[in-house]
Amino acid sequence: MHGPAPAEATPLLGEKPIRVMIVDDSAVVRGLVSRWIGEEAGLETVARHANGRQAVEDVARSAPDIILLDIEMPVMDGLEALPLLLRARPDVRVLVVSTLTKRNAEISFKALSLGALDYLPKPDSNREITTSLDFRSEVIRKIKALGRARTRRSAPHEEARLVAGDAARAEIPKGLLAFKQRPFSMVPPRVIAIGSSTGGPQVLASLLGALSPSLSRVPVLVAQHMPPVFTTILAERLAKATGRETKEGIDGEPLKPGAIYVAPGNHHMTVGRPKAPTIRISGEPPVHFCRPAVDPMFASVAATFGPAALGIVLTGMGYDGAAGARAIADAGGSVIAQDEASSVVWGMPGAAAAVGACAAGLPRPLPSSCAESGHDGA
Repeated sequence: MHGPAPAEATPLLGEKPIRVMIVDDSAVVRGLVSRWIGEEAGLETVARHANGRQAVEDVARSAPDIILLDIEMPVMDGLEALPLLLRARPDVRVLVVSTLTKRNAEISFKALSLGALDYLPKPDSNREITTSLDFRSEVIRKIKALGRARTRRSAPHEEARLVAGDAARAEIPKGLLAFKQRPFSMVPPRVIAIGSSTGGPQVLASLLGALSPSLSRVPVLVAQHMPPVFTTILAERLAKATGRETKEGIDGEPLKPGAIYVAPGNHHMTVGRPKAPTIRISGEPPVHFCRPAVDPMFASVAATFGPAALGIVLTGMGYDGAAGARAIADAGGSVIAQDEASSVVWGMPGAAAAVGACAAGLPRPLPSSCAESGHDGA
């Protein structure tokens, strides 16, 4: 669940700071993260707690916008606390922050299904946490992105303008960003490629579950910003949601119609055509600080399938996928972006719309007709 980090906007004069609660049994983590937050304009720590019970008892009083929630804690763990926190403050946005183990990954997926919006792996030791610049930057970036998304209705399309302006290096209209900028391809899709980040796992399950009856003739490729272990569990969960063969992609494997392939954590997944369309897995450098990234997958799909490619950009922070979406559209294929109203964070789909790559912006789940045939636009 990693995403690219565009330049952060300077808080507007009079804009309220994003209020953060830190819930972690490590005093070192609480102190460090609180200090990092205090050094950022537009952020403030309003509470620090060593267990879930303390957080639940305080959340109504401290009124945070964002909660950083550990999983393993004494007295009351994160999974038990999560629904109680959301009940006490329904609008709060919860970011699960926990060490990367299979058990914690499975629990974190459960937390996502219960209402947490994203997951961030933290280093195994306090020493690594203290010295990890990547962890610090990810914590701050995700807090800012989720905080902006929480207030986006008071500043329509601001998030998309921020990321798209950096992605496209072009002026974005101040009015509504129109999705319907390209006609749909008249060629029925022979592949569906989906990119997502923050909020993506839940949307992927409902989207592919709804599309499943229409997927027997096309393979599906998924690039979700997630670390290793998480992508394995994601594939297992999508298999249950769809009833279809779903697994992490394997280098050299031919694409099979009706199968769903998830890009493995810490690897890019693309397609090529030595003879038949084939999966390629690589350890090439991160793109937009992400691996897997959406852009290389989309670009390879455009080159391999041309007008028979259908790209879908789902909720996520940053602008990964915008350049790849434009490549699909330029090759004659179709791109659909999740709309703002149903997105947890409208960065990635908003950027794809802003660069003029999309034929439509739709809420989830996607109508099954989009996977079955070509369209004449609108």
